[in-house]
Amino acid sequence: MSSSWVGALRCLRERNDRGMVENRIRGGRLRGTATLSILIPVRNEGINVRIMLRILSAVVDVPHEVLIVHDSTEDDSIPVVEKAREKYQEVRLVHNRLGIGVINAIRAGAEAAEGEYVLIFAADEIGPVLAIEDMLDLMREGCDLVSCTRYARGGRRLGGSFIGGVLSRLANRLFGWLAGSVFSDCTTGIKMFRRDVFEKMNLEARPIGWAVAFEMAIKAQLAGLRLGEVPIISIDRLYGGKSTFKLGPWVGEYVRWFFWGMRRTRKARRAYGSELMVKLPATPGKPGVYQSG
Repeated sequence: MSSSWVGALRCLRERNDRGMVENRIRGGRLRGTATLSILIPVRNEGINVRIMLRILSAVVDVPHEVLIVHDSTEDDSIPVVEKAREKYQEVRLVHNRLGIGVINAIRAGAEAAEGEYVLIFAADEIGPVLAIEDMLDLMREGCDLVSCTRYARGGRRLGGSFIGGVLSRLANRLFGWLAGSVFSDCTTGIKMFRRDVFEKMNLEARPIGWAVAFEMAIKAQLAGLRLGEVPIISIDRLYGGKSTFKLGPWVGEYVRWFFWGMRRTRKARRAYGSELMVKLPATPGKPGVYQSG
């Protein structure tokens, strides 16, 4: 295990030792009172869900709910969540009946969400958990949508498919150059938005991988939303599970959105400007820093 992974896990343990678990009692969820809805699409992620619920409980310090969105009633995440509800009252199962895929899981989850803010999260990543508070800070500062970045301002990507990682980094760099995107990482799935702006993005991606995350980054700029970005260390599949990455279909759908968004995004930037709020995470002895991108 790399030093970055060890450091991330040590940070989580330290926050837990400072009493963050007890914060769940005051930061947990009473129905209808959630500030944050954490939306996690799953497909047989039982092992990862069990671990993720423990981590979220220890770290998230605002009234919140966790929505585990599944396509199939046979998903092995379901019994894990049902058992976990004995301890974590803020957790809910949401059955996605809109069709398979992440995009439909997001639609179903956003419809079921009760929080003012909605956070899209992946069950197989733990690193971005540490960015939740910084994302919330930017939302409180007036952002409509905050995305994370693995490729700028100290962000990193660890684990996952090597080919997928190379293509992701290259595509994001090219899209920033050719389209003038304000985001340094359009394709990350870790995004937080105000629930009342969700419909403005009019999502249309095919249910292939996480292409909808790319579409959201593009359409948030086309809609003139106030945007923010937070660096993360993305640790993919630290605890196991099977990746759904398929090179052919994924690349095809990402390329489609790349060219669709290229000209439109540059026009939107000219129309709305290029303001991007950035929250750099705190370091020992130094508070988090706000920047304009």
